[in-house]
Amino acid sequence: MLSQIELGQSAPTINLLWKVARALDVPFSSLIERPNAGAPIVLPVRSGRLLTNQDGSFSSRALFPIDDQRRRMEFYELRLKADGEEVAHPHPPGTIENLVLTAGAVEIEVDRVGHRLNVGDAIVFSADVPHRYRNLGATEAVMYLVMTYGEQIR
Repeated sequence: MLSQIELGQSAPTINLLWKVARALDVPFSSLIERPNAGAPIVLPVRSGRLLTNQDGSFSSRALFPIDDQRRRMEFYELRLKADGEEVAHPHPPGTIENLVLTAGAVEIEVDRVGHRLNVGDAIVFSADVPHRYRNLGATEAVMYLVMTYGEQIR
């Protein structure tokens, strides 16, 4: 049976995989994980997924592999041009945003209440309400955002 699997002539059953795992004294999950799972992944800046708003004043670059749709946490680089503004609609219930400002000065408005951030400041808020990012300065603002989704996966 194993030779047929190796030749691609047969697919292993769950029972067979359990037996092989026990015989090899390895966890069952090690036989069904993706190859190189957990290996370092380089995300070159040129190949990253960059999303921009309609007027091009706001951009968001994913800093995580996009291949796992069950992901509950995401990491982004956000850029907001001088005098730029981005309005964000409410995310699913339980979504939390944790944002740190690394360049510029911004106002983060959460549910119609503004919060000024200067370089090095961070903010954590429930993002399941309307929120807005506004650049208060004359230079581009750069922020890093960790978004964590609630129990309901998108």
